[in-house]
Amino acid sequence: MITEIGDAKASNREEHFVSFEWNRSEVLGLAKEGCSQCRGYGLRSTSRTAQPVPCNCVLRAIFRACHRKFRSCSHLDTQVSTARLESVHGREHKRAWGLKNEEFVADFVLVAKRTLNEADYRLFRYHFLLGADWKLCCQQLNVDRGTFFHLVYRIEERLGRVFRELQPYALFPLDEYFGGSARKLVDDLPDPERTGGNVIQMPDPARIAAKLAERAAKRATLRPPLRKAA
Repeated sequence: MITEIGDAKASNREEHFVSFEWNRSEVLGLAKEGCSQCRGYGLRSTSRTAQPVPCNCVLRAIFRACHRKFRSCSHLDTQVSTARLESVHGREHKRAWGLKNEEFVADFVLVAKRTLNEADYRLFRYHFLLGADWKLCCQQLNVDRGTFFHLVYRIEERLGRVFRELQPYALFPLDEYFGGSARKLVDDLPDPERTGGNVIQMPDPARIAAKLAERAAKRATLRPPLRKAA
């Protein structure tokens, strides 16, 4: 069993980066303040990629947020679950009824099962799904305490990245998963000059300065009323 866990650790050392753009405004609130790698900013630079990548503390925070939501959805009574009418993104913009809590639980488990190998998924199932503590997991997997937490952190980082970069519907952010979001590319937006749409535009500074000068000139022509003689 120790050899199996060691092979799993060696196979997980290879990091695969996809074409996903991480911005600082997204990871700043998830970063750990005392992190020694990103200094609390959430992004760090590596020699493999030219663009900055998210820090491991951000990936662990994403996974833990999804895991807390998974536990809250799992403890809900299935008889009081409510169906929600949500819009299906596409050309026809249809609407469909769905059980978002049950769908999130299923997506959380199935994505982890497809991402992790057999040895990592056993630890994931014992610790995160069944709720076993580190003592029971170490006894079942025949590993020591340090190796257990090392594997736990690696699983959290791996799944945290997948939960955010999953396409077309990511598990994180949670508000977009449960509330839905409509996103359009900038090139797909209509041109206001071509379509005549009602688009708010920034005012011209020259026109504003001319109006202010005109108002000042009108105020200068006004004279104060004459006072009555005593």
